[in-house]
Amino acid sequence: MEINLNRQQDQRFRLMFESDEFKASAKLETVTISEMKHEEVEALVEFIYSDGSTLSAKAKQNFQSLFIAAHKYEILHLQDLCRNELISSLSLTNALDVYKLSLVPYERDLEVAALEFILSNFKMIANSKEYELFVSKNPDLTVKIVKEVVKECT
Repeated sequence: MEINLNRQQDQRFRLMFESDEFKASAKLETVTISEMKHEEVEALVEFIYSDGSTLSAKAKQNFQSLFIAAHKYEILHLQDLCRNELISSLSLTNALDVYKLSLVPYERDLEVAALEFILSNFKMIANSKEYELFVSKNPDLTVKIVKEVVKECT
């Protein structure tokens, strides 16, 4: 199968398919991306073969995992589209997860947007089950958020 990845943002994929190891192995017909579910891989491949101007419906259903994959494989335009989707989808139930997602890999714009949303809605978020779960799993990030809340109050 011939793969044509000419766009700059597909650098990692191009390198993966053009590696000597890949070319030398006539038996190698499959590339495994084990950290993603089947539907997420489909959405990623669909994006790579599209014109890349927008996220498909499937990509919008999987934008959080595509955001991580976009960073890993250095697909810059996909990063941008997923970051925009993450910011526009901020809600009381996902803001803490989006904040955590913004830190690994570090995305300043996403971090700022998520933190601003959390601070603006802290009273409601702090009384949620999501917050209780977040506090128990992410004490260091909780301290960081509380310090920001205190700054806002003074």
